[in-house]
Amino acid sequence: MSSSVASSSLKTASSLHLAPGFEPDRKADQEIERLCISMEQWEERALKSCLPAQGSDKFILITGAAGFIGTHVALALKRRGDGVVGLDNFNDYYDPSLKAARRALLEKEGVFVIDGDLNDARLLETLFGIIPFTHVMHLAAQAGVRYALENPHSYVHSNISGLITLLQVCVKANPQPALIWASSSSVYGLNTKVPFSESDRTDSPASLYAATKKAGEEFMHTYNHIYGLSITGLRFFTVYGPWGRPDMAYFSFTRDILSNKQITVFKGPDNTDLARDFTYIDDVVQGCVASLDTAQPSTGSGGKKRGPAQLRTFNLGNTTPVTVSCLVSTLENLLGKEANKKYIQMPQNGDVPFTHADVSLAKAELGYSPTTDLHSGLKRFVSWYLNYYKKET
Repeated sequence: MSSSVASSSLKTASSLHLAPGFEPDRKADQEIERLCISMEQWEERALKSCLPAQGSDKFILITGAAGFIGTHVALALKRRGDGVVGLDNFNDYYDPSLKAARRALLEKEGVFVIDGDLNDARLLETLFGIIPFTHVMHLAAQAGVRYALENPHSYVHSNISGLITLLQVCVKANPQPALIWASSSSVYGLNTKVPFSESDRTDSPASLYAATKKAGEEFMHTYNHIYGLSITGLRFFTVYGPWGRPDMAYFSFTRDILSNKQITVFKGPDNTDLARDFTYIDDVVQGCVASLDTAQPSTGSGGKKRGPAQLRTFNLGNTTPVTVSCLVSTLENLLGKEANKKYIQMPQNGDVPFTHADVSLAKAELGYSPTTDLHSGLKRFVSWYLNYYKKET
């Protein structure tokens, strides 16, 4: 709710025709007035956060700013002088205290993160009304392949409904911002051709999460075509590193090995090792920033298309798949502890046996060049983990 909306609510509450003998709720009026003041402070903090340094002309909204990738991207953009403000709903999909710690890290760097939901159109309209965003880095999403079996509606809420709400606000903005957004390598689904290329078919998703990301790509194409929104989609490949997500294998394996708990390692068909194109967070940030810097302006204005607009999709991976068994042995080496491993067949829960990125297009158009091997990246992650959780090996 904006301050103007809150003020309107206050005025309405004060002008109600009350029944004879009915006393107005003074506490309710006082609470509405308090909200008016807090929303004015909210707007001031957002404006201050999004003020670019001298030499930058970028006003950037980052959704999912308190998430893993969002935090790192926000820090990189703010530190170079761009105007940045974040939005995150701080849900409890994983430990909320980790998101709170990321938020504190961002605030130390001058990035204000608004606690709000993508589906709150009024909040977004207020935000776009006070800040002339040049770019939106849309990283908010309900992540995770397996959780979709437990709570499928959360994926529709965030990845489809939330996306449409954001797109509608971007369409009405004047000027319209350029959008860079997080798709996923999961859209390749059951594809058996490797490495995965942006030109490959993506019509056989293996999970509900993948299906929502594929739907997102189709929505983006539609809004680009109808409204002239400049769109860049980024297909991330198994991103890992400091401040990562606790539901990811490298994170949970580290936690369980240190706690002397058994870890479950999935095996593929015929007892083959699963493999992932693990991509270190710094490399992904480089790709995100390059995508933003090369994004062309949208061609629409106030909901009307003026001409064809840029539409791009890039893989952001490491290009060197590593088996999960190798991941475990690397962690054992770095932690100085042997894991208690239990091997089982990969369940039919949406996981795929391997991922492998072809990044030649991103290299050619973005200058994208991943440089961090798995051992080096995991070493940095383990160092962060031990320090953050005050663990000893």
